[in-house]
Amino acid sequence: MVVSERFSELPEYPFARLRALLGDRPPGASPIDLSVGEPTHAFPDCIVEAVLEYGSDFGRYPSNAGEVGLLRAVADWIERRYSVSADPDTQFVALNGTREGLFNACLALCPERKNGRRACVLIPNPFYQVYAAAALAAGAEPVYVPTEEETGFLPEFERVPNETLDRTAVAFICSPSNPQGAVASRGYFEKLVGLARKHDFKVFSDECYSEIYRREPPTGALQASGADVERVVVFHSLSKRSNLPGLRSGFICSGPEAIRQFKRLRGYNGASLPIPLQMAAERAWREESHVAESRERYRRKYALADEVFAGADGCRAPEAGFFLWLPAGDGEAAALRLWQEEGVRVLPGGYLARDVDGVNPGRDRIRVALCAPEDQLRSGLEKVRKTLVH
Repeated sequence: MVVSERFSELPEYPFARLRALLGDRPPGASPIDLSVGEPTHAFPDCIVEAVLEYGSDFGRYPSNAGEVGLLRAVADWIERRYSVSADPDTQFVALNGTREGLFNACLALCPERKNGRRACVLIPNPFYQVYAAAALAAGAEPVYVPTEEETGFLPEFERVPNETLDRTAVAFICSPSNPQGAVASRGYFEKLVGLARKHDFKVFSDECYSEIYRREPPTGALQASGADVERVVVFHSLSKRSNLPGLRSGFICSGPEAIRQFKRLRGYNGASLPIPLQMAAERAWREESHVAESRERYRRKYALADEVFAGADGCRAPEAGFFLWLPAGDGEAAALRLWQEEGVRVLPGGYLARDVDGVNPGRDRIRVALCAPEDQLRSGLEKVRKTLVH
């Protein structure tokens, strides 16, 4: 099969679909963009300082796996944050953004066939869209597992038929989740790792929203892996933690053999982060005060959302992450109406999900980002409530 044919079942990317939906229709008021999860809080001064200090190193090729200092910084952060020790030399690779890592990890670690049949990749539904593209690129079959309000918006992988689990190579989990902000407990992760052990698949844990939360720090999958470090692959990023989406800096962590296979592929197709940006990332991972300050701002935004949507059934701010996952009847119609009447740009929930047996779990929802400045956010949320909640 021509590789491009594998992607024929993929719809346009969600934001391309949103642009097509809104078309050239003018906004009904001064525009407020609540569709994109692009952090706007301050990042630390040390970022610019590091880029200037190491600017001459733009003239050198960077290490493909990551500079020593950066790898040690992320290993130290993992130990501080999760009380898990991992070897910076054999268990980490620095990424040019976690999207790249999630995609390449599937190519490197997911076989096309398992137990004599086409391999499966389990994907929460709705989900971050790279999961499905990565599965198809690897030649595997994406299997979409519903995430419903009744189950806390977490996928119940144990309900997947054994026939499918036996040919599963990878299960993606996102905690805190995009778009619902659901948080997996340690017990949930332990159960998932146990299921992966029983059916011999890997758990890919996307934890990019781990530092944005209301109360307690979310558990990570590494804390549930025990001695089976090869079974779990985790992904982290500075985009949300440190408000640095433009730095394109993240990392992957797993067992030495999984990382060896990942490095082997990435030696051919990876886009290494320039050295000055790696030096900046190292400083960001070692600095926590800006993370705490940003988290407090998100907590104020949670409180703001709670206030605006008080008494509105099903409308509440999440436990973690920075999205509202709001019931809207028809998500596309709601997004179009909000734009045309109020100038508020939101994302239809159905664009983040897939139809399974004729049901799309996001079709009746919209995703609203809590990233805008607080005054602008209040105005946008009040317009959402006025338009959608009666």
